[in-house]
Amino acid sequence: MNFFTHLGKYLLMLKGMFSKPENAKLYWKEFMHQCADIGIGSLGIVTIISLFMGAVSTVQTAYQLVSPLISKSTIAQIVRDTVILEFAPTLVCIVLAGVIGSKIASELGNMRVSEQIDALEIMGINTKTYLIMPKIAAAIVTIPLMVILAMVLGIFGGRFAGSAAGILSTDTFDKGLMESFMPFNVTFSLIKAYTFAFFISSIPAYFGYYVTGGSLEIGRSSTKSVVVTCIVILLSDYILAAALL
Repeated sequence: MNFFTHLGKYLLMLKGMFSKPENAKLYWKEFMHQCADIGIGSLGIVTIISLFMGAVSTVQTAYQLVSPLISKSTIAQIVRDTVILEFAPTLVCIVLAGVIGSKIASELGNMRVSEQIDALEIMGINTKTYLIMPKIAAAIVTIPLMVILAMVLGIFGGRFAGSAAGILSTDTFDKGLMESFMPFNVTFSLIKAYTFAFFISSIPAYFGYYVTGGSLEIGRSSTKSVVVTCIVILLSDYILAAALL
């Protein structure tokens, strides 16, 4: 019963976001601020994770493919498909759920506890539209772009690690990248990225917006939002893979 209560409040929160903005310029300014905060603020961790993710994939794939009958270009194919299909969208989004989700939940929770949200509502501002909508819109715009960046950096990291460790040459790696490539893999990865971006922004926003109590409850709500978001990401990852692949 508690699950359906939270689900109903979550859906009502999403419904309440769709209203005519009181001041379009103010909303646009908030949207751009969130894009810079969510996108540029997460570039460092995404870059580091992507490079090492591709490098480790190359080394471990080469360790497992010990048969001389298997061409070394197969390593590049496996790294490419693994990075594009799973590592870039899922692993990066799980990390972003912790980085971005906890920030959104704690920010809105602090505003709720300090009664800033109540003050905005007294002024006649739809706080769901003003505080939550720009965050969700910014996440939907920036997170798929970071997933694309993670694909490129992951493959580049694998290419560099293969060459540096003497596993396979860059020419062999490039040849493997072009073999049996399916463009739908990129489309599928972007579908997952947009889906995960919505959950990463909306679920922590719900937990932060409806937090009650004091600073201790803000921390608990932030932690709970990250856990729930990660579970929903993994569940939706399985559902999308079963439905589209």
